[in-house]
Amino acid sequence: MNRDDQKNRKTTELLDKILADCDSPEEILGKNGLLKLLTRGLVGRALEGEMSAYLGYDPHDVDAKVTRNSGNEKSRKQLQTENGTVEIEVPRDRDSSFEPHQKGDLHH
Repeated sequence: MNRDDQKNRKTTELLDKILADCDSPEEILGKNGLLKLLTRGLVGRALEGEMSAYLGYDPHDVDAKVTRNSGNEKSRKQLQTENGTVEIEVPRDRDSSFEPHQKGDLHH
């Protein structure tokens, strides 16, 4: 089995576990459904990764800090997706110079 097949198998198994507790389409696709939670989590992780790459160190890793700029809380934004609006948290830096590449269609 190649790496892609293993990844697909693991993804399928993970989705099966996540969906096992969903009893209705509303729990998956609804206003506070699984799809929005997953979207918020995935976008949040991607934005945190971008911030770490931008600053040059991971959050709270003061030993690796090479700049005076640092992470400074988060701001809430609305992300418009094909499946509706999802509220996400976008990391901010003290200098207000971080501009995420993953921003898509964000609104305050």
